[in-house]
Amino acid sequence: MSEMSIYQSISLDIAQRIVSGEYPVHFKISGRTLLASHYRVSPETIRKAIGLLKAENIVDVSQGKEIIVLSSHHAFDYIHKYKYLKSAYSLKQDLELLLKEKKAMDDKFEGILSDIIDLSDRLRNLRPYSPAEITIVESSHVVGQTIANLQFWQNTGATIIALRRDTNISISPGPHVILRPNDVLVVVGDDQVYQHTLAFVDKKNIST
Repeated sequence: MSEMSIYQSISLDIAQRIVSGEYPVHFKISGRTLLASHYRVSPETIRKAIGLLKAENIVDVSQGKEIIVLSSHHAFDYIHKYKYLKSAYSLKQDLELLLKEKKAMDDKFEGILSDIIDLSDRLRNLRPYSPAEITIVESSHVVGQTIANLQFWQNTGATIIALRRDTNISISPGPHVILRPNDVLVVVGDDQVYQHTLAFVDKKNIST
């Protein structure tokens, strides 16, 4: 806690005691030394706290350093004014915190965006090897055929790297795998691999 908040808190505590009647009007509050001992702070901090109350005409300090209560009404106003200022200060702190969080979020967003752009550039460079997925329809001529019999690579230029069947996935399926309806082929090849493979797989079985 800063020195400012310490002596301001002490001044508010004394003002609250005045409002509650613990320190009535004309009451002589203990000297600075005793107040310093009570609040466990230096006499200088007490001097500043009393200075705030004196400036608001809540107390007066005599030549003999006696602290005399002048007004409970001013003490009440002081407490409520501080609450308003505290609320304004709290809102300012909240705003500063939100701005910091926003900046952190903006920085994070820019970082993610930069990563996405970088990754997109890399994928674009690797496009000939980007995987494509082709679903085999029931009417396709490849249904019931093996990959070898179809001469799949020779007809499409695609290499089958995986086959998904229901919840099962086969990595690099062998040439003797028989293709079925709804099988999903994961293939790689040049930038025309998807179109060529789809055109080949979508050919209807002439016997149907």
